[in-house]
Amino acid sequence: MRSFALASALAALSVAHAGPTATNKELPRQADSLPTVTASGNAFFAGDQRFYVRGIDYQPGGSSANVDPLADTDICGRDIPRFRELGVNTIRVYSVDNHRDHTECMNMLNDAGIYLVLDVNSPSYSIRRDRPAPSYNAEYLQAVFATIDEFQQYDNTLAFFSGNEVINHDEFSTRTAPYVKATTRDMRQYIAERGYRRIPVGYSAADVSDNRMQTAHYFNCGSEFERSDFFAFNDYSWCSPSSFRQSGWNQKVQNFTGYGLPIFLSEWGCTTNGRDFSEMEALMSDDMTSVYSGGLMYEYSMEENEFGIVEIDGDNVRELDEFSAMASAFSEYPAPTGNGGFTSTTNSVACPTTDSVWDLGEWGPSALPAMPTDALRYMTEGAGEGPGLDGPGSQNSGDGEHETAGASAGSPTATADPEDTGNAGARGVPPVDGAIFAITGVVTFFTVVGTLLL
Repeated sequence: MRSFALASALAALSVAHAGPTATNKELPRQADSLPTVTASGNAFFAGDQRFYVRGIDYQPGGSSANVDPLADTDICGRDIPRFRELGVNTIRVYSVDNHRDHTECMNMLNDAGIYLVLDVNSPSYSIRRDRPAPSYNAEYLQAVFATIDEFQQYDNTLAFFSGNEVINHDEFSTRTAPYVKATTRDMRQYIAERGYRRIPVGYSAADVSDNRMQTAHYFNCGSEFERSDFFAFNDYSWCSPSSFRQSGWNQKVQNFTGYGLPIFLSEWGCTTNGRDFSEMEALMSDDMTSVYSGGLMYEYSMEENEFGIVEIDGDNVRELDEFSAMASAFSEYPAPTGNGGFTSTTNSVACPTTDSVWDLGEWGPSALPAMPTDALRYMTEGAGEGPGLDGPGSQNSGDGEHETAGASAGSPTATADPEDTGNAGARGVPPVDGAIFAITGVVTFFTVVGTLLL
């Protein structure tokens, strides 16, 4: 009996690990999915390893082209091999068509070891800087949620941006902040209600020194449901030849110490005196890793603003001198090992008060608009098909009238205590190394075999 049981166990093991039969053609092996990235304390983690954004901004043709580079394999297939040459682990895309499938390009990025940081807005579906109230409406949120639906399925979707440079130098542009923060809140709630993995949601701020810190504090104040998962900003203050101190980056590290959320640069790469990409040495050094989680160089393709490192003409790509300079810098300054001195707990900050620079109008320092009533059904029904890049647009669909959100707005049906804003566990902790479970499985197997031999 024992011999029969042992033979059966070994036979089952051999069947489980059998290769394809002689008549079945074995398909080329696809790379395993990248480990999902989570926000924990003031850092990102891929699996149980600290993750640094070492990337590039990518929107060939610019926003005026209205083209989704991740829905066309001719485009992404042309450029992904060059991303690998550069040594990047992340790309940022500013606009995608949420009506199309992105499986092939996302799989190609995954196979290349590359994550995506994605803006959920498009030129016709976004918060208008001059008329924010009417542009925050159900049609807008439907488009945002449809983008989440499409990209949440890919493990290499690293994070979503709820807005990009909506707040800038313009007078009264700060009055857009409550609507962008409400969108951030709504996105986080939608992800929770739909049962998706906790993909980080945050904001990409303009390179505006006058209101940078107020903006950062605003997106990290309030209840657990209102705060962002991270904060990013564009920074062109390091113009070579420069240094950590000469550029003023040392002061920014000091300003953000104790901020309590992951921070990274959503754009960097001053072109004033040419570029040697020496910023990477500082970004990957002990001077910054306790506060910053890397950044995205602006940008891949040469557009009207002339920040690109390649010139694209149809299927032809010409690498400029900056391409090899960037590849050299990324190779010379790799991501550090260890945890980089990150802070394991998260914390909120006080909302900035109204002054001559920071003015949120009728909303005051902390109040937010409630989600439009017509959008509430998406939480249970889903967003449905996205309108795509050629949709009619949403910016003038609302009447501009909004109720004030209650204290529990943004709370999904099952969540942590909203008062527990200092609990890192509420925003995710680095996952336990799965290797221990593999070892446990092997031990269990031999224990069973040993038992059968008794």
